[in-house]
Amino acid sequence: MYDLAAFGIVTGFISGFFGVGGGMILVPMLLLSGFVMKEAVAISIMQMVFSSIYGSFLNSKRATNVLKDGIIIGIGGFVGGLQSGYIVTNVSNEFLQYLFILILFYSIIKIFITPAEHDCDKKSKNKLTLFIIGFFTGIIAMSIGVGGSVILTPILIGFLKYDLKAATALGLFFVMFSSVAGFTSLSLSGHMLYTEGAIIGISSLIGVYFGIIVKHKVHSNSYKKYILVLNTLILVTMIYKTF
Repeated sequence: MYDLAAFGIVTGFISGFFGVGGGMILVPMLLLSGFVMKEAVAISIMQMVFSSIYGSFLNSKRATNVLKDGIIIGIGGFVGGLQSGYIVTNVSNEFLQYLFILILFYSIIKIFITPAEHDCDKKSKNKLTLFIIGFFTGIIAMSIGVGGSVILTPILIGFLKYDLKAATALGLFFVMFSSVAGFTSLSLSGHMLYTEGAIIGISSLIGVYFGIIVKHKVHSNSYKKYILVLNTLILVTMIYKTF
């Protein structure tokens, strides 16, 4: 129980600071602790419900300019996330791990080549485009136990020209929708681990609070470097565990 609580605090800090659901760090930790991929996915998604709702509440005071876009993407993510129970039921643990690794490669490359700040990110984006992006992000993310920010952030900064910090705030807002859908879908399909998920989820609230405080004190260019370091460490861990 104590190790799960520690996982929750660490995951919560990462979630608040980087604007992610926490699955990209929690899933590898759970795999190293002896859980199989589908169990790690279920626990991770339940944790995201806790951290994303609390984190989005804290972010809402500073990121009001992206909330309208976040709602559209979030609805798309919710609809997409509802499909995750079917995906998890019908594919192997190994396939999910390979998919996770490919997404991390994509995220690292896209964030590396894209500037941390843009001059044109204040304009409202096309609602259908945002919904479609949210839908497909929700399907993939909930199937591999991540909130979707690791997929969504590179798209937001690379193609839709959001600033990096605004994108991560919107990403955590998106996770709130997609994780609730993923939790519902995996619960109905019998994959959810409620006790472990609740322990980690409640503990993560402590980390989320401090993660968001630290995030707003860091310069955008340094913030980009921290995201790249985090993604690279997780990628190495996943490759080690998979191969």
